[in-house]
Amino acid sequence: MSSGKPRFQEYDRDEAEEYSGFLLTNAPTAEDFIKQTTDPKAIRYLVETHTIDVDVPGAGTKIKEAILTSETAPLDVKQTVAQRNVDLDDIIVPETVERNARTALAVGKPIVFYGPTGTGKTYFAKQLALETCIDYEVHTATPTWTPADITGSIQPETDDGEITYHRRAGCVSRGIQEAERYGDNYAVIIDEITRADISQVFGPLYTAIEDDKQVIFRDDDGDGLTLTDDLKLICTMNMSDRTVNELDNAITRRFAMIELSRYDDDDRAALFDDWIGELESGPDLNIDLRKLHTLFERHHRGINEGTTTSAEGGIMEFGPMHYIDVTKFLKHACKPSGPYSGEASLAVGQAFATYIAPRLLNTASLPQINRLASHYDSLDDQFSFDLSAPADLARRQAEAEEREMGVNAYE
Repeated sequence: MSSGKPRFQEYDRDEAEEYSGFLLTNAPTAEDFIKQTTDPKAIRYLVETHTIDVDVPGAGTKIKEAILTSETAPLDVKQTVAQRNVDLDDIIVPETVERNARTALAVGKPIVFYGPTGTGKTYFAKQLALETCIDYEVHTATPTWTPADITGSIQPETDDGEITYHRRAGCVSRGIQEAERYGDNYAVIIDEITRADISQVFGPLYTAIEDDKQVIFRDDDGDGLTLTDDLKLICTMNMSDRTVNELDNAITRRFAMIELSRYDDDDRAALFDDWIGELESGPDLNIDLRKLHTLFERHHRGINEGTTTSAEGGIMEFGPMHYIDVTKFLKHACKPSGPYSGEASLAVGQAFATYIAPRLLNTASLPQINRLASHYDSLDDQFSFDLSAPADLARRQAEAEEREMGVNAYE
C-alpha cells in the first residue's frame, strides 16, 4: 500500500478497517483514500469509528473537505462530519408543521415559518436544515438590507493605489455555491425577514424561483448562479412584525407559508413537564415544581387568552418556548452554590423579569403594557413566588411611554 501511487478505488470497507491504523497516522493518504474509493461503506467506517479526525487544524480540514465534496460519501455521513459540533434537541413542533415543511423542501419550494414569538420558528428551521442538508448558515435580516445582501454585488478594492473590482456573493448566492461544491443539499436560513423591505430585497429572487434558468449572480469567473433544488431557503417572521395579509403577494405566491401557532394544551403541558422535569435531576433547589408548572400555565393563558377576571381577552400572542429559559436560569441560580440558593421565590420573579417580561414588552402598546403589569400583580397575589420584579418592569415602561406621549403632545 505504501509503494507507488495507491489505487484506492479497489479498496472496500473491510480493507478500510484493515488499514485504519495507517490512515489514522497518514492524513495525505487518508485524503486520497476518501477521494478515490467507490465504496460508501468504507468512508462510513472511517468516520463513524473516528479513524480519521476532521477537527485537527490543517490536515483535518482537508480530510473534511474531501468527505463533504465526495460523490461516494452518503449524505448522513457528510452531515455527521459537517455538523459534528452541533447539538439540537428533538423536534417538538406539531407533526403537521414538520410534514408540510419537509414536503415543501422536497418539491423545491422555499419556506416562510410565521407565527407569534416563542413558537420555535428559528430553532425548528435549524433542526429541519440539519436533518435534510449537509449543513446550513443563518442570516438575520435588518432594515439596511438591499438586494445585494441576497444575490450579491460588485465591490471596489484598492491595491497600491489601483482600483479593481470583485464580485461578492450574497447569502443566497453563497448558499448556491456551497450546494454546488458539496453536490448535495445546503440550507440558508434568513431570520426575521420582515425587518427588511421584503419586496425590494427579495425582488431578484422572485423570477429565479419560477425560472430555474434565471441567473441571479455571476462569480469572478463569470459563471452564472441559478437557483436549484439543492439550495434550501428557509425564512422566519414574527407575527408581531407584520401579519400575513400585509405581506407582498409576490412572496406568498412563491414561498410555502407555514404557520407555527400556539401549541395546544396537551403539547404545551408536555413541554412544561419536560423542562420543569430537568429541575428534578439536579440538587435540591427548594422549588415547588408543581406550582411552577401552574404558574407557567396561568401566565401563558393570561397572555394569550385573558384572565378569568378580564373580559378583554388575551393581551397578545406568545408562544411557550421562552419558558425553557426560566427553567435553565432556576437550575443554576437555585442550586446550593448558586446566587439564589435558598431564595427560590425571588429567583422565579427575577427569571421572569429577565427572560419573559422584556420579550412581551418589546412589542407591546401602552394599553398592553398596563395589562401586563396587572397580570403580573395578579399572579403575584396568587402564588408564593415573588413576581413583583416583572410587574415593576412593566409599570416603569408604561410610565416611560406616558412621558413620551406627553412630550409628543406638546410638540
